[in-house]
Amino acid sequence: MEPRETEQDVVLRALTPVVDGIAATFGPVCEVVLHDYRRPERSVVAVAGSVTGRTVGGAMSEIGMRVLARGDDAVDELNYVTRTGAGRLVKSSTMVLRDSTGAVFGALCVNVDVTEVDRVQGLLAALAGAAGGRAEAPVTTFGDDIDSVVDALLDDRLRRQGQTWAGLDRSRRLTLFRSLDERGVFAVRRAIEQVAARLGISRASAYSYLSQARATNETGADGPPGTGSAGTDDNPEGAHP
Repeated sequence: MEPRETEQDVVLRALTPVVDGIAATFGPVCEVVLHDYRRPERSVVAVAGSVTGRTVGGAMSEIGMRVLARGDDAVDELNYVTRTGAGRLVKSSTMVLRDSTGAVFGALCVNVDVTEVDRVQGLLAALAGAAGGRAEAPVTTFGDDIDSVVDALLDDRLRRQGQTWAGLDRSRRLTLFRSLDERGVFAVRRAIEQVAARLGISRASAYSYLSQARATNETGADGPPGTGSAGTDDNPEGAHP
């Protein structure tokens, strides 16, 4: 085992009892999750409480993918609000873990279910005549299955672009792959095959789109239309959203 791996494992072991301590302090509305980003498909190494339904050996969420995509440039994301697929409103903080070299290798996440607090706050505001429009919290996919997280991100990106894959032109297809890449999807093992299958294209075409998306992201401009093997797959059979 390399020295860095040893150090990272020691940090994770040291934080495991902290997970239980934080959850016990805040009670049943609190969930604490410890992640090892060296294995994104089963990143959960310790969990206490049950807000998002995470279990040990489960996968990271799309928030974790976003942190993973930023690599060592990742920063803590504190006190943000999101909503689970079941509609629970959750206030969360994601604190990245670094070793002595500054390398990001995991995260300690605290999730607090504030659904009832939000409901009571709304009732009090209505009674006071001060009810106003509250910004809608984004829905985040939490789950132990990494495939469901990747599927949710893909569906969200297509929905935002207002098209099925077959309806996207080359520029928008590259934008889709660039967006997924920026969210850490392709850091997950077998994600490229999963995305290709969902879009109804070959794995080779998916790799080509990803390569071109990364290249255009670096140069800031698309190449000539139809360049690369992606140009041969504009109307794949069986494409679906």
